[in-house]
Amino acid sequence: MRLRELLQDLTVLHTNADLDMEIGGISYDSRRTEQGDLFVAVRGFESDGHRFIPTAFAKGAAAVLCEEPPTEGTYVQIADCRLGLALASRAFFGYPATKMTMIGLTGTNGKTTSSYLIRHMLEEALGAKVGLVGTNGIMIGSESIRSERTTPESYELQKLFRQMVDAGCTHVVMEVSSHSLALERVAGIEYDVGAFLNLTQDHLDFHGTMEAYAEAKRKLFSQCRIGVLNRDDPWYGFMREGAQCPILDFSTESNEAALIAKDIRLTASGVRFAAVYGSKLALAKLAIPGMFSVYNALGVLGVGLALGLTLGQAVDALGTAKGVKGRVESVPTDGDYAILIDYAHTPDALENVLKTLRAVTRGRLIAVFGCGGDRDKAKRPLMGAIAADNADIALVTSDNPRTEDPEEIIREILAGMKDRPGRTKVICDRVEAIHWAIDNARSGDVILLAGKGHEDYQIVGKEKHHMDEREIVADYLRKRKRT
Repeated sequence: MRLRELLQDLTVLHTNADLDMEIGGISYDSRRTEQGDLFVAVRGFESDGHRFIPTAFAKGAAAVLCEEPPTEGTYVQIADCRLGLALASRAFFGYPATKMTMIGLTGTNGKTTSSYLIRHMLEEALGAKVGLVGTNGIMIGSESIRSERTTPESYELQKLFRQMVDAGCTHVVMEVSSHSLALERVAGIEYDVGAFLNLTQDHLDFHGTMEAYAEAKRKLFSQCRIGVLNRDDPWYGFMREGAQCPILDFSTESNEAALIAKDIRLTASGVRFAAVYGSKLALAKLAIPGMFSVYNALGVLGVGLALGLTLGQAVDALGTAKGVKGRVESVPTDGDYAILIDYAHTPDALENVLKTLRAVTRGRLIAVFGCGGDRDKAKRPLMGAIAADNADIALVTSDNPRTEDPEEIIREILAGMKDRPGRTKVICDRVEAIHWAIDNARSGDVILLAGKGHEDYQIVGKEKHHMDEREIVADYLRKRKRT
């Protein structure tokens, strides 16, 4: 592809390049640069890509895209290399997102569950082949691909879209993280539908304030054709005010919303409600318990309606959906007690799942949880207080400590639990904590393993170590049976 074709959506400040030169590929990691590449010098948090321009040239880069021109070599200077990487990648792969119906979901909690429910709805109602991008990984139809990030870097994302188009996908459902919006990973993508689910405290280590976090989320509604918004969320007004598209809102409280849930029924096996959309009414059901499932269901139905499905089509498809891995996921036990795995790793998510389980727990509710290292520290005492308030036993343990001391993280969690010492237990080793919970379970108890969800690893330092809670439970139950 000619360089001028890659640059057609960019504002070039200065260049010494022949714009008709052929470019064989794009790279932003000098270690992966190949002969004939356009190397994009992205400024990262740990290193600046401009430092590696000489290495990229030594590897055979034909030119560099940069914010500061090098002293030697062929370059194209632009103002923002993150944006440049996104738009050049989009062009390099032939604008693949324009060839599919794009659905983007943003919010603190519920994105993964909602994305899988939307995928199911589109498959059931339309027979569509759907691509999916999110926390649990990437799906191209039925093919599963592992992913390190909720939203991949822009080059990988555009490459995935190209693969999806080539595989025959007609729709893409993706989680759009606040990081991806702030760091231009999704720049240049026009979503047919963007949905806002909720906003609660998370990622303040990156964004600094809730306002900055919300502002990043709001960017989605400047690049979509219609927005589906949760009217009951406190940040609804902020999101709507910045939206540059028509809005379809949903609510359980306001009759002013376009889509309303009425006559809500919460049971141990799921939720039911009357979905009202204008003059249309249909009985909706979802086999995932909890009030948060009502909101997830409304968001999913809203997306379906925004895409042109009838209320009946959307409701019927939702009713046949099953649960999602790591989201209130039940695992087998050896007695009259239950073990559930959930990804809840924010204060709001932990409170939601604990209150849901409280309503269906005959015995004691035991919460095994921790907080991630190198992440928002402010939420640690909040999660401690929530666990102590809502569980009979709050068992504090380790959860991806990364480069922090796990015992220091636990001390910060315990700061929110000072007034509840009788309901609190600490076992730093997560495997040992799970074993203790199983050994001490009584008839009717529910054990919640919160925080890891779909993850099958523990991050210690900068290394991932295999740790699948499903395997931990199964192995320990087999060991108990032998003894």
